[in-house]
Amino acid sequence: MIDRAWSLFFLMVPILGVGIFVWAMVGVYPMEGLWLPKNVNEYGVIIDNLFMFILYLTGVIFIITGIVMFWFLWKYSASNNAEPVKFTHGSHMLEIIWSILPSAVLLFIAIYQMNAWADAKMRRPMVTNADGEEVVMLPVARVTGRQFEWRIQYAGADGLLDTKDDVFTVNELHLPAYEDVVLQIHSEDVLHSFFLPNLRLKQDVVPGMDQYMWFKATETGSFDIVCAELCGWGHYKMRGQLTLESRERFDKWLANLRAEQLLSVFDPAADDGDE
Repeated sequence: MIDRAWSLFFLMVPILGVGIFVWAMVGVYPMEGLWLPKNVNEYGVIIDNLFMFILYLTGVIFIITGIVMFWFLWKYSASNNAEPVKFTHGSHMLEIIWSILPSAVLLFIAIYQMNAWADAKMRRPMVTNADGEEVVMLPVARVTGRQFEWRIQYAGADGLLDTKDDVFTVNELHLPAYEDVVLQIHSEDVLHSFFLPNLRLKQDVVPGMDQYMWFKATETGSFDIVCAELCGWGHYKMRGQLTLESRERFDKWLANLRAEQLLSVFDPAADDGDE
C-alpha cells in the first residue's frame, strides 16, 4: 500500500498546481496581487489573450500528463503486480507520435500568435504629414539603457531627437495617455531589457541597435519601469517610474522641464541652488 500512497501523493502535483494558479487568478486572500498586473494598454489585451490561451493549452496537457502518470503508478504498483518486470526496446510508432504532436502544437502556437507579433513589432502607428502622406509616427522620446539607469531623452518642439532643444531625465518617464505613443530604445553598454509590466511591453535592448515600442495607454497613473535582463552587479536597482497623464499635463510638464534645463545652461549655479 505504501507505493500506492506515493501514487496518490504524486496526484497532488497537478491538483495543487492548478489550484494555486486558480487561487492567484481569483485573488482571494492571501494571494491578492500575485497574478498579472493591471493592463493599461489598449493593445495589451492581445498579449493577455495570447498568454491565457497558451496557459490553458499547456495546463490541459499538464493535467492529462499528471493523471496518466498517476494511473500508471496506481495500476502497476509492485504490491499489486507479482509478475516479473517486462522490458521493451521501445516503439517507433510511439516515438513518432510524441515527436509529431508537440511539433504540431508549437507550429499552431507560432501561427496563432503571428498577428499579435505583427501588432507589437511591425505595425508601427502611422500619422499624416503636412503633405497629406501617411508616414510612421516619430518617437516622443529615446530610452537609453546603461549600467545602471534608464536615461530618457525627449524631442524638442521640432519633434526630432538629437537636436539642440532636446531635454533629459533619468529613471523618470512621462508620457501622454489616450493616444498612440512611440518610444525609441537602445543601449550604451550591455544587454538590458526595457520592461513596462502594466503596458505588457518588454524588449531586449541590444547595443548597436535602435528599436521601437508603441502603445496607447487607457488611463493615467504611475507605474514601474524595470530591467528584465541581468545586466551586472547593479541590475537590482535599475528601476524607474512611468507617469501616464493627459496631453495637457504632459505638455505642461515637458515645458517646465525645458525651462529648468535651459536655465541650468545659462546659469550653472541654478543646479547647485546658489543665489
